[in-house]
Amino acid sequence: MVRDVDLYVTVPSFFRCPISLDVMKSPVSLCTGVTYDRTSIERWLDSGNNTCPATMQVLNSKEFVPNRTLQRLIKIWSDSVQTQKDNRVDSAASSVVTREDIEVLVKEMRAKKDKTDRLSKFICFAKESEENCEFLAKFDGFVEMLVGFLVGDKDINFLERVVKVFVLILNKVGDYKALRLLILKQNNDCLSALLAVLKQGRSVSSQIGALKIIEAITLDAESKQMVSEKEGFLLELVKLISLENDPRLIEASLSCLIAISMSKRVKTNLINFKVIAELRKLLTGGQKASVSIIEKALKLLEMVTSLREGRAEFCNDTACVEAVMNKVLKVSSEATEHAVMILWSVCYLFRDGDAQDALVKSNGLTKILLLMQSNCSPVVRQMSGDLLKIFRVNSKFSSCLSSYDTKTTHIMPF
Repeated sequence: MVRDVDLYVTVPSFFRCPISLDVMKSPVSLCTGVTYDRTSIERWLDSGNNTCPATMQVLNSKEFVPNRTLQRLIKIWSDSVQTQKDNRVDSAASSVVTREDIEVLVKEMRAKKDKTDRLSKFICFAKESEENCEFLAKFDGFVEMLVGFLVGDKDINFLERVVKVFVLILNKVGDYKALRLLILKQNNDCLSALLAVLKQGRSVSSQIGALKIIEAITLDAESKQMVSEKEGFLLELVKLISLENDPRLIEASLSCLIAISMSKRVKTNLINFKVIAELRKLLTGGQKASVSIIEKALKLLEMVTSLREGRAEFCNDTACVEAVMNKVLKVSSEATEHAVMILWSVCYLFRDGDAQDALVKSNGLTKILLLMQSNCSPVVRQMSGDLLKIFRVNSKFSSCLSSYDTKTTHIMPF
């Protein structure tokens, strides 16, 4: 049991490393089935030991594999604990704050008097009503003050609270163009602070908040370029869409990537960061990925496969091609449209043989024929017809199509 600011937290025993007894940051399992924190077991093995520390069983192999399931459980538990701590701090600051108090609090904040406590009061005030959020957003100099805090402070706990206030009033700011100029003119210091929250933030809500702020200010080509060229930003976003992360964080990261991935340069960088492999994992993740995540993953995949390099990597990943085909008619009309657009691009527009092979292996012909009979959009129907034309002229597929035609009498003409 751990005591933290009068909050007693019981740590599940299986979250602790058997060696260090600390909560594991990167759990890995040995061939004996026992899980350790990566740093601890590496130190044990590097010292020349060839046994499992917990069982003292001689190891047939010193290889270990990440325990993804346990890592997700620890992440969920850790976020829950952090939320409880935040709520207690907010509760402690929840003495009634009136609009008359705001001017005093702002002056005290600018004088650098106990900024964290006063930020908590702003959070409580904003949470009370939409009117309060709008009052803060329109309060003279308040938004500028928050931006200044992003520039001038490196403490992650404080930055997370600044982000929390920002997100509460974001919809009330109104002029996102002015906000963009305010944030991006700070020599990238604001972006550095938001990136730090993404990398080191202790709560998923603050990470999502940072992404919402970034997405709100990427209004034009210039702002998208500035954000995407921030060192480490694109790579961090690719890491955040990993299936190991919270679904809410994955969805927010995908939304941000879609918002900024308009230029060829950004798409090329994403391809180099192996975004297609991560998207394939999302598409094959079963029930772990929501409908919205699948739709966004397909949308981003459609964007990166608009480049030659993206199409080449996609077509070389047979599992990814099959995963896209498997989403047709199974998720939503939006997901189906993105999936068909991807397949149409690589199979019909650019005539990639590997992609066509993968399409047939995933029962693509049948699905496309069924799709043409469905209540799909005219665009999807046209692309489906184009795909069938490809199969008609390819002897490899013509026998499959002829066989299907003999069993089906009501297929729409193409």
